[in-house]
Amino acid sequence: MLPSRNSVLLLVPVLILIAGFSEAAPPGSRIDKLPGFVGSFPSQHYAGYVTIEGKPGKKNLFYYFIASERSPSKDPVVLWLNGGPGCSSFDGFVYEHGPFLFHSGLTPGSLPILRINPYSWSKVSNIIYLDSPCGVGLSYSDNPINYATTDLRTASDTHHFLLKWFELYPEFLSNPFYISGESYAGVYVPTLALEVVNGIEKAAKPLINFKGYLIGNGVADVVFDGNSHVPFAHAMALISDDIFETSQRTCEEKYYDPPSSSCVANLAKVRQALVGLNRYDILEPCYQSPGTSFSNSPEFDIPMFPGKRKALSTRDSTSSGSESQPYHVPCVNDVEATTWLNDEAVRKAIHAAPASVAGAWAICAVRVMERYSSDTDSMIPYHLNLTSKGYRALIYSGDHDMAVPYPGTQAWTRSLGYSITEEWRSWHTENQVAGYLQGYDKNLTFLTVKGAGHMVPQSKPREALHFYSQWLDYKPI
Repeated sequence: MLPSRNSVLLLVPVLILIAGFSEAAPPGSRIDKLPGFVGSFPSQHYAGYVTIEGKPGKKNLFYYFIASERSPSKDPVVLWLNGGPGCSSFDGFVYEHGPFLFHSGLTPGSLPILRINPYSWSKVSNIIYLDSPCGVGLSYSDNPINYATTDLRTASDTHHFLLKWFELYPEFLSNPFYISGESYAGVYVPTLALEVVNGIEKAAKPLINFKGYLIGNGVADVVFDGNSHVPFAHAMALISDDIFETSQRTCEEKYYDPPSSSCVANLAKVRQALVGLNRYDILEPCYQSPGTSFSNSPEFDIPMFPGKRKALSTRDSTSSGSESQPYHVPCVNDVEATTWLNDEAVRKAIHAAPASVAGAWAICAVRVMERYSSDTDSMIPYHLNLTSKGYRALIYSGDHDMAVPYPGTQAWTRSLGYSITEEWRSWHTENQVAGYLQGYDKNLTFLTVKGAGHMVPQSKPREALHFYSQWLDYKPI
């Protein structure tokens, strides 16, 4: 029997939808409802685990995937990684560029109220939020030994995750693919990017359509990053001329590796002047998590990167905490995310393991932080390798971040030696100066965001979506 005219008309929108976006997601991964949110999602959401081999046992890596609200079949797929090392990418999901804005619940301790985020990066891209390495956020292992990892091990594991993820979502394999992140992801992103490129060159299957990467306020090099804090503090009127000049003279501009006891003494004066400052955004107050108080301890210290590169969120080595105690990043309010992601109804809705299996969610995981080892040095050779092969790179900095100050990032991008293709200029949103940029040969761009802190999309969401969408679309910023 032929279908009726009405039946045919009803089929048309469905056929159009299938033609625009062919869904082949793994069974049970689709999310249709979330506690705290009322209404329909602007696009399709999926979440679950990808399991890779550990040594011994298994590593279960949790992801939350959001299809683009614009054109999921054509828009880029972007992987997002928060830093730490050991911090959850739900930091980006909840507080930066995820699909929802999280508002405090009606009563203390109640679930947050979710509203649509008008500046979500899923407006123009498909985006994967991955809790990496294993043990971070909702990712877990059946053997705690797998929580011990390194930079290179993390890159390898995440590459294996990507290969399996694209097998689960083959409809996105032809989309342009980008890797993005912030803070210690300044290490995660280029090391992973090189893993992906090496896999492409070896014809690893499935073949990822990798195009480039974005890094926000990312650590890169102990000398450039470590030498930027004191000049930045002086330029921002956080230390006096006297403190700056004596530090400059006694340290011989080697703040990252103090050459003398007098240099160490003067850097102590710098640190003392900065105690209590929100190092992630010097314009914002320092939030104190419940049960904590203002402290002069190294928890609130400004890292100067002496010797080996340091993590940005790890606790003081003399801390007496344990893995069972939640870790709160100094000055950062994580209440909404902690409340939401430790609710068992939320975990069930997003297909995450219960706390009895995966552990309680914390913005940064002590079980990883205390076992993490850095086994890489400067990221500059990675950037040279990747950009020389034609991969695009956008390096952006909130210009009021004290954790990874922009002068160090500007200096190392310049040190690559590429010719300038676009002279230093302002860029704009809504006819207002939003920051400054400089373009280089080899598809490299350095960009600042005016008034933004360490987490740029949290500080300046409108501006962040603007440069993100323009760059992904190959349009001038």
